[in-house]
Amino acid sequence: YLPNLPKSFDGITIGQVSDIHSGSFWNKTAVKGGVEMFLAEKPDVIFFTGDLVNNETSEVNNYLPVFEKLRAPLGVFSTTGNHDYGDYRSWNTKADKARNFQDLINAHKQMGFRILMNEHEFLEESGDKLAVIGIENWGAIARFPKYGKLDRAHSGTGEAAVKLLLSHDPSHWDAQVRTEYPDIDVMFAGHTHGFQFGVEIGGFKWSPSQYIYKQWAGLYQEGNQYLYVNRGFGYLAYPGRVGIPPELTLRTLKRG
Repeated sequence: YLPNLPKSFDGITIGQVSDIHSGSFWNKTAVKGGVEMFLAEKPDVIFFTGDLVNNETSEVNNYLPVFEKLRAPLGVFSTTGNHDYGDYRSWNTKADKARNFQDLINAHKQMGFRILMNEHEFLEESGDKLAVIGIENWGAIARFPKYGKLDRAHSGTGEAAVKLLLSHDPSHWDAQVRTEYPDIDVMFAGHTHGFQFGVEIGGFKWSPSQYIYKQWAGLYQEGNQYLYVNRGFGYLAYPGRVGIPPELTLRTLKRG
């Protein structure tokens, strides 16, 4: 519930996908089934919050025809995660690494995603505006890179009644978003995977992830600001999940 949500956007449903990690996939039928399940829910807009690949863009090539089926009436918006830059493998030259990252940006575009690289777009309805802000990876924990420039992406969004941020790493919320940008209503993140291991029964939720990330899975609120951390669609390293299943998220925004 957002107190300043315009009436024309009351009830808008946001579908979120995160952490695809296409380099780990081996069952294309299962991946396709996930996409079809998601589309059957008919979200109004779709957000992808980073980590399309593990190490290099070529990993996603065989899955482009699957993920390009992701469509929504108000568009598909995306941003990058820490694994998308090729930082976790060796490259022969800096030019090769730069070319790989450009290929990743092109892959987003080929799939029909509007990739937001430290920039924003407006959703408009009956004269009302929502700002969709997207930044490159920005992590406050360990050595995760800070490529994101929220000041640049946020600039010019003053006319929007509600501001929605796509930022891959949830540690960004406490470290910068809440302290410097109180007008960002909701941040959508991923990254943690819930460590692909944990227990969620009723209101009880535990994972080793919580010893590193204060916000590691699900919905969090501080004042009038919200953070949603998606548990991830794919996986990394360990080829599976225990107690923390893959996630496709639907969140509905309501006035109130």
